[in-house]
Amino acid sequence: MKIKKLSSTQLFSALLTGTSAISMGIFAQHTKKPNIIYILADDLGYADLGCYGSKRIKTPNIDRLAAEGIRFTNHYAGTSVSAPSRCSLMTGLHTGHCQVRGNLQWKPYGQLPLQENTVTVASKLKEAGYKTAIIGKWGLGIEGTTGDPLKQGFDYQYGYLCQVLAHNHTPEYLIEDGKKVKLRNKVVWMQKDDWTQGLGSYPVVKKDFSQTLFTKKALKFIDQNQKNPFFIYLSVIIPHNNGEAPKGETYSDIPWLFPYEKQPWTKSEKGYAAMVTYLDTEIGKIMDKLKAKGLDKNTIVIFTSDNGADAPDGFEKESNYPLRGLKRDLYEGGIRIPFIAYWKGHIAPGRTSTLPSAFWDFMPTACELAGVKAPENTDGISYLPEILGKPQKQHESLYFEFHEQSGKQALIKGDWKCIRLNTNYKDKMITELYNIAEDPSETTNLIAKYPEKVTELVQLMHESRTEDKFFKLF
Repeated sequence: MKIKKLSSTQLFSALLTGTSAISMGIFAQHTKKPNIIYILADDLGYADLGCYGSKRIKTPNIDRLAAEGIRFTNHYAGTSVSAPSRCSLMTGLHTGHCQVRGNLQWKPYGQLPLQENTVTVASKLKEAGYKTAIIGKWGLGIEGTTGDPLKQGFDYQYGYLCQVLAHNHTPEYLIEDGKKVKLRNKVVWMQKDDWTQGLGSYPVVKKDFSQTLFTKKALKFIDQNQKNPFFIYLSVIIPHNNGEAPKGETYSDIPWLFPYEKQPWTKSEKGYAAMVTYLDTEIGKIMDKLKAKGLDKNTIVIFTSDNGADAPDGFEKESNYPLRGLKRDLYEGGIRIPFIAYWKGHIAPGRTSTLPSAFWDFMPTACELAGVKAPENTDGISYLPEILGKPQKQHESLYFEFHEQSGKQALIKGDWKCIRLNTNYKDKMITELYNIAEDPSETTNLIAKYPEKVTELVQLMHESRTEDKFFKLF
């Protein structure tokens, strides 16, 4: 069926259901598929950006993206820690269905790898003729495993494959297309009996800052592929802390504290803020490159974070404000994240969206942008209509699970959110109910007042997940 034969009623229905027919219709006037740059910060809080209310951290370039694009206020990560959140992003499946549902360490090192023949965003975009790059942190399989990004749809890889190695912002080496690239930094490695099994480190000589290198590689990839559609997954490690650093050391490994050197803050606070501002500066370089090459009108840029903040003292109450909780929580502060989309000439500037959306929506969105059919089993719904100002289909519910701290579950349906704690121990399980529209800080547990709502949402939790041999909740 050709788009021009659709009636107005049929066209509206197609927009609501996100069919491939309307995907092609939206871009029928384009002869070139849009480039996609997806920038994923690491442990950045909901309110760590000026455009989301930060009073102390300067982010003029990211704020400009929001002012010239669209800012979402109800966007959610896959869950509240790295590997499973990134798996959800790459596969279009929430943590009740995706392969990697926790930060499970694997042998000989790294995290549980994606399985062979996994359908990822990168593999779908490669199918559509895109050149694909992962620059930064991967966390879904090291070199040579089935989860190696070069086996998961990426043409190029640079950065960290193992999340533990990625704690150090000025590491001894990085990985490029499966091979070690030695840097000029000097580090101290942890002992083998440490929880990192000797893989964690902290710097004693800082000469090569990873974010600087990531930006250079991203700019080079743009130069090399400017005549082809490209996808860059720029998965930075800012502002993740280095938990292996000795007490008293700066939170971040960043070699400078500009522009906060003279602020009356702790060294960790200065380091945290300096990292976010430096990332903002590097994003400005990427945007300048796109404009200089005339690519900004045919490139959609998305900026977000993998989970809520794990900020140092002094920023702990600010970074996720007004939300409750931090990284590793399924309260809003652990999973609700900043999300900005920019696409010059396509996204009306200065818009704010309240659409509830999540990481698993990126798969169908990317497929719709590229003009290819999304996987049949995706949990996602394309948010492309929303960012373009079209009628938008919405989720019935959003589901999350977490496999540390005795297990956790959460489900959002409309204004309601149900959380269960201690899910590994039925006799100790705690259930909570919140109206997050009226109470985004999740201060008032309404379980006693609305028991029938709890029953409904708990049943939806059971229906939202499949069993997994590595990640059991009960």
